[in-house]
Amino acid sequence: MEASVAAEEGEAKVLPTSTRKRGGWITFPFIIATMGGLSLACGGWTMNLMVYLIEEFNVKSIDAAQIFNIVNGCTALFPILGAIIADSFLGCFSVIWISSLFSLLGVVIITVTSTHDSLRPPHCETGSSFCKSPSPFQLSLLYSGLALGCLGVGGTRYTLGTMGANQFDNPKNQGSFFNWYFFTMYVSTMASVTALVYIEDSVSWVLGFGLSVLANLLGLLIFVLGNRFYRHVEANGSPFTGLARVIVAAVRKRSVFLSIKAEDYYQDQLGGVEKVVAHLPTKSLEFLNTAAVKTEGDIKLDGSIAKPWKLCTVKQVEDLKALIKIIPLWSTGIFVATPIAIQGSLVVLQALTMDRHIGPDFQIPAGSMVVFIFIFTAVSLTLIDRFLYPTWKKLTGRPPTPLQRIAVGHVLNVLSMAVSAMVESKRLNTAKSHQKDSILPISVIWLLPPLAIVGIGEAFHFPGQVSLYYQEFPASLKSTATAMVSLFIGIAYYLSTAIVDSARRMTSWLPDDINHGRLDNVYWVIVVLGVLNFTYFLVCSYFYEYQNPNIEVEDRSKLDK
Repeated sequence: MEASVAAEEGEAKVLPTSTRKRGGWITFPFIIATMGGLSLACGGWTMNLMVYLIEEFNVKSIDAAQIFNIVNGCTALFPILGAIIADSFLGCFSVIWISSLFSLLGVVIITVTSTHDSLRPPHCETGSSFCKSPSPFQLSLLYSGLALGCLGVGGTRYTLGTMGANQFDNPKNQGSFFNWYFFTMYVSTMASVTALVYIEDSVSWVLGFGLSVLANLLGLLIFVLGNRFYRHVEANGSPFTGLARVIVAAVRKRSVFLSIKAEDYYQDQLGGVEKVVAHLPTKSLEFLNTAAVKTEGDIKLDGSIAKPWKLCTVKQVEDLKALIKIIPLWSTGIFVATPIAIQGSLVVLQALTMDRHIGPDFQIPAGSMVVFIFIFTAVSLTLIDRFLYPTWKKLTGRPPTPLQRIAVGHVLNVLSMAVSAMVESKRLNTAKSHQKDSILPISVIWLLPPLAIVGIGEAFHFPGQVSLYYQEFPASLKSTATAMVSLFIGIAYYLSTAIVDSARRMTSWLPDDINHGRLDNVYWVIVVLGVLNFTYFLVCSYFYEYQNPNIEVEDRSKLDK
């Protein structure tokens, strides 16, 4: 997205291609179709991965949940790497087609493991102690497919959106594109969670994965076919380079005395010449101000910087300060996403032990349970946008601030984990009286209330997070705001893996057969941690000072709190 923001500000450089005008709405069908195909393919192999590992590779249930969380963590973190490579080195087009090829190879390898019995351990009853573990070769082949698939997602998920926005000069058109882009991503993911997962569970793993291969291949072909219409934007370098320069310059000039005169600091440039209006850097985090102090040999005769890693502009220094100040608030998002990650994997294990029939003939696939989160999030987003926010504005005179939305999400997140713990207690009580049954006589519908609450919570806190970061991040880092959300989601998946692993090592709550464990205790621990995290959020919110003076709140008091 960095490139899209640069395009809005007139900073991006369009590569010369031909005299014929490129870009515009003619590129829209190609990019949206590519997004749909790649999202459908990704959902086809990720959403039902736990069930595939348990039923086809004889992986123990908790181990399968851990692998699932690691894969999801990679798919959340790698897009940031893909965006940086696209902006800094290769450009969007090259990163997208190379990554699409990686994901295609990955899905092909996963599909191959489902077609040949020699590439999987012998089939046995799920949960049996006599199941043979997969061989190192079988695991290495599967993991290779998963790794390539994650790399493929990393190079396309954000970069494709950036390239689409680069096709438009008008910010309004860019906004319309993003609406359709995320709508397509959302619908494609829901289709994979329902249709493809159902095919994999009820018809054939080979067919389900094969359709994912086809979707990925079509997405790649459509994207390449649209190349003659695309506007290509030159890689401008990562915005993080400027932040790193501030740190290095501040360390190198740590013994330099700070001046009280604005002209002693290097100001922003325009056309190679310093702007006339000079201003002092702020006094907060004052140790960074030395990076902008002009010393002998720092500036060329034309006014440009001679030593980029020894001198920075005041704006670059202030940009880094703004980022540092918001990091505590950002960190609270990690443990908002962590319970969701834990719940998303463990709910599949719960569903595998419950009656999943809806009517006499249809059975909900265990891997499709997360679709209910998507459904409740989508419905809640509509209701919140159309009814709740307008009502709030009428009552208070202003719309809810991002921090208020995030706070509601925190509360609902904790409530969801508490309800999950109570539902699990009921499931365990049923298991005690039906110890010989592999499928317990308790409906999977009991899992819907906590999933509904967490879905409603996501409708509050994730958009609130994006809105806050976009509002408060420096202009040069506006697009990085959405990547920051993806970053804490990725960290949350790895943290969830660590929490589950710690519970396994330190307690008897998570045995391979969860019917003999205390999964409800795990949820209660998460509730306690969630309350502590919410308290930390409230403290960070209270002391946070808005960086952007043009925020919707009419004064800079702590109205959010």
